[in-house]
Amino acid sequence: MSKHQDKQQAPRGHGGLQVQQQKPEDFKGTFRRLLGYLVPRRKRLITVFFAAILGTAFAILAPKVMGDTITVIFEGAYAKLQGTPGAAINFNKAAELLLLLGGLYVFSSIFTFIQQYLMASVAQKTVFDMRMDIFNKLKKLPLTYYDNHSHGDILSRVTNDIDTIGNTLQQSITQFIRSAVTIVGIIIMMVTISPLLTLIALVSLPLSVFVIRPFLKKSQRYFARQQHTLGNLNGHIEEMYTGHEVVKAFGQEKQALETFNQVNEELYEAGRRAQFISGLIMPVMKFIENVSYVLISIVGGILVTQRTISIGDIQAFLTYSKQFNQPITQTANIANIIQATIAAAERVFIFLDEKEEVQEESSAKLTITEGSVSFEQVDFGYGEKLLMKDLTIHAKPGETIAIVGPTGAGKTTLINLLLRFYELNGGNITIDGVDITAMSREELRENLGMVLQDTWLFHGTIKENIAYGKNNATDKEIVAAAKAARADHFIRTLPDGYETILNEEASNISQGQRQLITIARALLADPPIMILDEATSSVDTRTEVFIQEAMNKMMEGRTSFVIAHRLSTIKDADNILVMDQGDVIEQGTHEELLEKKGFYADLYNSQFADPKAG
Repeated sequence: MSKHQDKQQAPRGHGGLQVQQQKPEDFKGTFRRLLGYLVPRRKRLITVFFAAILGTAFAILAPKVMGDTITVIFEGAYAKLQGTPGAAINFNKAAELLLLLGGLYVFSSIFTFIQQYLMASVAQKTVFDMRMDIFNKLKKLPLTYYDNHSHGDILSRVTNDIDTIGNTLQQSITQFIRSAVTIVGIIIMMVTISPLLTLIALVSLPLSVFVIRPFLKKSQRYFARQQHTLGNLNGHIEEMYTGHEVVKAFGQEKQALETFNQVNEELYEAGRRAQFISGLIMPVMKFIENVSYVLISIVGGILVTQRTISIGDIQAFLTYSKQFNQPITQTANIANIIQATIAAAERVFIFLDEKEEVQEESSAKLTITEGSVSFEQVDFGYGEKLLMKDLTIHAKPGETIAIVGPTGAGKTTLINLLLRFYELNGGNITIDGVDITAMSREELRENLGMVLQDTWLFHGTIKENIAYGKNNATDKEIVAAAKAARADHFIRTLPDGYETILNEEASNISQGQRQLITIARALLADPPIMILDEATSSVDTRTEVFIQEAMNKMMEGRTSFVIAHRLSTIKDADNILVMDQGDVIEQGTHEELLEKKGFYADLYNSQFADPKAG
């Protein structure tokens, strides 16, 4: 739906960017809600959890077995050097231990593969559910939401934020599980080797948590700002891309670039601070890890000389010490990722929590037999200020109602209210005596055909674009609609005819040709009530005559609303509504209004006035 000039636009920020206040963050609430998406996959998650435990457990046992192997070789070699009678290295025992070591690594790899395979499925299905929720939300949001929010920011939430969540689920959760299991498993193994050395190693754990906590809190704020600014940047890029012709025509490249640089600088600053602060965690963790490693080496060496611990066990303990700090470091890195993920998830959930269109209390079946339309004491405004107040209009069955007036008079708003794109502040609108709020929006809009001033075509063939107006339309019906809209001739001159593929913006055909296709689409739908919003504004005078003939034929026997700026095209309308500032100030036939010599007469005569006169 395009933003017409009749609609009061919501305030926008500099360069068309949406001005938003940074909302207070709810880390715990967002995290719990994100976990809620994993509940349907809890069986697989449990399997992933046990696979992670087994895979990690086998990996944890490996250093101990390796240490025992070193002890066997060392003790045999040492005894031989000491000249102990019959002393020799027990290669059979060493071989058994090495075979056991190889088996541990093989089983660890198998369970790690199972874990990764299942987690990939869980992550993608979870992201699939989130995308479906977002897509369903897009259909339920009122038009005012799209008016008040940058398209780029909405796309950023649907794409960038969802991708961030998906990547974290697939990579970071399994890593977090492995890290947690590794920490517990290593502590158990270290205690069995030496409680004293374990105590030294464990001192680094609370110290690490104490040190990284302030970094996490500070980086979280900047990660949230980074995601928010990224949405603004995407919004600006999207606007500049879709409106690049206007930007060039008015020579606004410099201003557009300055705005881009400004927002890009904000993104850079937020990203730099977030990465810098979170980047400090690694060197701090490394420092604590190295201090702990040195202390363990010194104390362990003393214990070896006192023969209270074997050389293999001290080697195993040093390996565990390294592995013990590694999951803590990984957890710190995961914490950085989670900051960005929670910020992204919060933006997604804010979007999902937006107020939806008012749900229908009932869904009365609408069968239009006459096509009478009535606006009864309608009040409406886009904000607190009412644009329309106590508006009453009656359209008899089969009448052609023309709506004219200056820019901003409320012409398109009137049509938007009939289509229930916006809800009324007061009064009601009825079709054949049935209030439109008593039926579903889908049922209502199936009975209303519309041709907009701004054409909308999607990437696909011309045939598919025309058939969009009617499900299961036959080729014969599509061609008949194209002929009625005077589009058949130009379509057949194209290299692939009706199979010609339109690009994303349909720029491979002219504006007038795009309009003809949208008219053919409306003709194919064959609705009881037709709405034409400046439908012939983009075609030449000769084509306009053909289209007007097709429109007159199409409007026979059905109620039609025609918004027009070219007053010459609505001379034959049964009733002309003249609007100004949201109110109908005059109505009647073309001749009746000219005789009144009022507002309409001035509008009509202004088309022929000499701009140089007076």
